[in-house]
Amino acid sequence: MVPYVRRKDAGVATLLSFFLPGAGQIYNGQIGKGLGFLLVSIFVNFPLMFVGVGFLTGLITWIWAMIDAHSSAEKINRGQIVV
Repeated sequence: MVPYVRRKDAGVATLLSFFLPGAGQIYNGQIGKGLGFLLVSIFVNFPLMFVGVGFLTGLITWIWAMIDAHSSAEKINRGQIVV
């Protein structure tokens, strides 16, 4: 018997991460990963803005969070294990 998997909308996951890095992962049920993206954004990228590299690291984290949220939602919908 295959366990029931609650479908996740990949578009919603991506949009949530667009507005707040990590929110899409939390929507997908990946609480630890989502909090990781959020904490990196707040405690690493934000302070780095004051030394000039925060824009680049923030942009990378932001894009990575959106791509990861989207691909994780698709994997969840296919029944694959995501970490």
